Amino acid sequence: MLSNACWPKTAPRCSSFFLHISKEEQRERLQARLDHPRKYWKVSPSDITERKYWDDYRKAYEDVFYQSSARHAPWYVIPANKKWFRNVLISKILVETLQGLKMRYPKPQFVKELKVK
Repeated sequence: MLSNACWPKTAPRCSSFFLHISKEEQRERLQARLDHPRKYWKVSPSDITERKYWDDYRKAYEDVFYQSSARHAPWYVIPANKKWFRNVLISKILVETLQGLKMRYPKPQFVKELKVK
């Protein structure tokens, strides 16, 4: 993949989304999985041990967003505690991005005189 600095200006627009949940929401979701044996498959021991590095991960992600976001390839940090709200925000961004491309249907390439029999 090309870095943003090398991204051709005529290339398609690329939007990246970071789905951010709060530390408390992550704790609640993790606990809900631990409370239900049928959801154990969703849990890894590292899910618990890595929580102590929450602030370090957050800082690292901020650095990534700052260094790699560009006008033609932006990062969007999406609050994702509520899935419905996350979906609305992403949908809105995608609709606005597509509208901004000002796309039109292509003109037909066939001969008008042709008739289906």
